[in-house]
Amino acid sequence: MRALRYLYLLALVIWLGGMVIAGLIVAPTTFGVLEAWDAAKGRVLAGQVFGGVLGRFYLVAYAAGVLMLLILTIQRVLGPRPKSYGIRVGLVGLMLGTMLYGGMVLAPQIDQLQAEVAGPMNLLPETDHRRVAFDRAHQLSTALFSVAMLGGLILLGWESREHA
Repeated sequence: MRALRYLYLLALVIWLGGMVIAGLIVAPTTFGVLEAWDAAKGRVLAGQVFGGVLGRFYLVAYAAGVLMLLILTIQRVLGPRPKSYGIRVGLVGLMLGTMLYGGMVLAPQIDQLQAEVAGPMNLLPETDHRRVAFDRAHQLSTALFSVAMLGGLILLGWESREHA
């Protein structure tokens, strides 16, 4: 059971750490550096780079989420049942759901909209339907990422408190 708990915690830490690194370090650094290099081209390139990072990160998130759900279920079946099993599974499921929607629904929408525009989206008029759709998808993607990050922080706090 210790090995399962270790794998569960490792998956949580990799997933949560990846979200923190991507959202708080990679995105602002990539956009800052490339926009300073060339405001118009740099923004487009930064979006492509960060989109590639997110594409790979989503795969890590999917694997971590499935692994965590599997481990919680194995622990429940083999016993002893993890404390607040339902809440934990619900949080992991919510996190995984946000990542699946972000990676499989929103990311392709954002990519498609960017492909339709020759330059930076923010140079389009604010009323342009592509910019409106892009902004909406980007805001939702950011919100979902934040929900997953909050869920990971709650789980991490729960785990550290339970076995302190």
